[in-house]
Amino acid sequence: MAGILVIAEAVDGALAPISGELIGAAKKLGGTVTALVAGNEALAQQLISAGADNAIAATNSALADGTADAYVPAVQAALAQTGADVVLLGQTSLGRDLGPALAFKLGTAVAMDCVELKLDGGKLRATRSAYGGNARAEVGFRNSPAIATVKAKSFDAPEGAAGSGSVSSIDAAGTPRVRVTGTSKAETTGIRIEDAPVVVSGGRGLGDADAFKQLEALADLLKGATGASRAACDLGWYPPSQQVGLTGKTVSPNLYIAVAISGASQHMAGMAGSKNIVAINKDADANMVKVSKFAIIEDYKKIVPALIEEIKKLA
Repeated sequence: MAGILVIAEAVDGALAPISGELIGAAKKLGGTVTALVAGNEALAQQLISAGADNAIAATNSALADGTADAYVPAVQAALAQTGADVVLLGQTSLGRDLGPALAFKLGTAVAMDCVELKLDGGKLRATRSAYGGNARAEVGFRNSPAIATVKAKSFDAPEGAAGSGSVSSIDAAGTPRVRVTGTSKAETTGIRIEDAPVVVSGGRGLGDADAFKQLEALADLLKGATGASRAACDLGWYPPSQQVGLTGKTVSPNLYIAVAISGASQHMAGMAGSKNIVAINKDADANMVKVSKFAIIEDYKKIVPALIEEIKKLA
């Protein structure tokens, strides 16, 4: 294997969590890991500290808006510099566009939303979700470089990484065909749902938006975050920024408490990596009950308040 090129991402001058996860995935494959990030060399140095063997800063300001059109020439320049035969991106707003654009430009293929990566005879094989998370497909590549976007929380960032590789820069960029006129951030308080060790999520079975106040109280006591199913978000009961599922956030907490969530495949795809799942549901045959480690078959209106009171006693 010639090497692996990781397309890292940054938010507000710091590496996004997906960057460390991609480096962790690349390290497991072996070979030289080079990470490319849009920004200055100081930001690229953070990639070395995160475990990359080498880092490249793409300094052209056209990359600031994060469009695939701008990124493709920068990635091509990085590939020419490194000779990498595998390119890894996050399954993010950038990766969803850039992965296919790169594959088309380079005459190769891309595997999207991958949860496992391995080498087979020196060639990349990728495992990805299929049929809404109900199955997994394993794919290989005929051409090089092999390109894969990686689902968040599928890999761990390297522990205790503190490399001493080289940092270089490139100025290549394309002309964006899309002009970004503004951005807005979802207003959130407390721990991010993606990083929370405990997530308490509610579904349509809660009955109304006010019920989420109880879930928030439970999550606060457990020092966690509150999530919701797509059905609950579509009803306007909870912010879409807290949606867990295939079209929402991917979480992998130590404890996932699913309250009145039936367990549609799209939701399960977003929380399948949870270490311990507790289901509170009146339906004993619900999918969420079947996959849970512990299940309480009862109306949440009786269970959640009782849980809150008992946890308060232990505080």
